[in-house]
Amino acid sequence: MQIPTVAELFANGKSPEVLFWVGCAGSFDQRAQRITEAFATILDKISIDYAILGKEEMCTGDPARRAGNEFMFQMMAYQNIQVLNNYGIQKIVTTCPHCFNIFKNEYPELGGTYEVIHHTSFLQQLIDEGKIRLKEEGMYKGKKITYHDSCYLGRANGIYEAPRKVLEALDAELVEMKRCRSKGLCCGAGGAQMFKEEEKGTIRVNLDRSNEAIGTGSSVIAAACPFCNTMLTDGVKLADREDGIRVLDIAEMVAASME
Repeated sequence: MQIPTVAELFANGKSPEVLFWVGCAGSFDQRAQRITEAFATILDKISIDYAILGKEEMCTGDPARRAGNEFMFQMMAYQNIQVLNNYGIQKIVTTCPHCFNIFKNEYPELGGTYEVIHHTSFLQQLIDEGKIRLKEEGMYKGKKITYHDSCYLGRANGIYEAPRKVLEALDAELVEMKRCRSKGLCCGAGGAQMFKEEEKGTIRVNLDRSNEAIGTGSSVIAAACPFCNTMLTDGVKLADREDGIRVLDIAEMVAASME
């Protein structure tokens, strides 16, 4: 895909309206790359003026801070803030709730203040404005779908409605898990747990959550976070239910349903 970088635009005296922050998972994880591609496809289709940082993008430092390495976090954050402020970036959209949360709530105290939007809120906004037009007989029409609330999107930032409204726009039948919204169960990857072995216990958190999602009888488990996607996909695999259940990001579902 031909995606402009901020540096290319800047060299021509231009600045993007929106910076798409890809994040580590969206850049390097093969599964999450498909989410990045789907979201970029949507932005291209509706001619949004956006760009990415490309090789100038560093990790936000969220896993480092969550794991207790404050020094590394601050080094990464200051470097990112310097790059963003030099380019005069004002609006950031990201497909990762961890990036979203740290930019929105933790970068301002270090001098990085931006308008930060998670991609589910952005997609809902574009659907409401009529910019994203969905097929009337889309592939998810009437399908049973359950939505998993990401901790950093839900409890940390109170975003519960936007992803559900996008799923409703797809004409899907939304089936809620018992633990949802503010009582949602973590997928097991937050707080840098993604990168370490779990402590001893009777069941892995992601298995517990995946079994709950499978129990709704849904054919699709919708997620809005690359970490959640990995954990739930592993859970579905371990339950040997890959044939009948797919774990998809909301951006992938929208990209597949656009006119």
